[in-house]
Amino acid sequence: MSAQIELAAPDTADEDSSKRRQIVEGARQVFMAQGFDAASMGEIARVAGVSKGTLYVYFKSKEELFEAIVGQQCKAQAEQIFSLDPQDHDVEAVLTRLGVAFVNFLCRPGAFSPLRTVIAIAERMPELGRRFYETGPAYGIAHLQAYLTAQVAAGVLEVEDCEVAAAQFIDSCLATVFKPILFNFGTTPTVQRTEHVVKIAVRVFLTAYRAR
Repeated sequence: MSAQIELAAPDTADEDSSKRRQIVEGARQVFMAQGFDAASMGEIARVAGVSKGTLYVYFKSKEELFEAIVGQQCKAQAEQIFSLDPQDHDVEAVLTRLGVAFVNFLCRPGAFSPLRTVIAIAERMPELGRRFYETGPAYGIAHLQAYLTAQVAAGVLEVEDCEVAAAQFIDSCLATVFKPILFNFGTTPTVQRTEHVVKIAVRVFLTAYRAR
């Protein structure tokens, strides 16, 4: 077994990265089609086009594979959406861009399957739930909190608790668009609906926190 694993190991960093992406994409397809519990490492290897020996070189279990998929999604969210310039004092424009981008990312087709799976297995796998929250929701809140703190220091905003304010804004952008999809009741909101909801969220935020 160990000799087979050694032979299956990648020769270069590029091959390693390519093979890892191949496996993760195959696993994503299996998890979306079958769910976490029904998915097997054998089926993941088949869909990914690799041997089980190669699969176990990169991931020791399907839990580890699922964590990689979720982590990848959280990283993409953080890099694409929550990169905020503390020197940009046009808070209305910054929050509007952030809100629309966040709703579009979170409510895009196919985005809810991993989230539902995390919620379903978090009770028996609390470490996965913790990592998902820390690299996803908590990361976003922390970056927006840092931006708001900078605006308070610049005299643009008056906020008692920037962490709470950041979480409030993020949640308000999801009003009426997130939970219906989470429970498989609604569909991806239209551009007009997203902009409407975010506009209200920004207006309420600035009414509460703009410096007098």
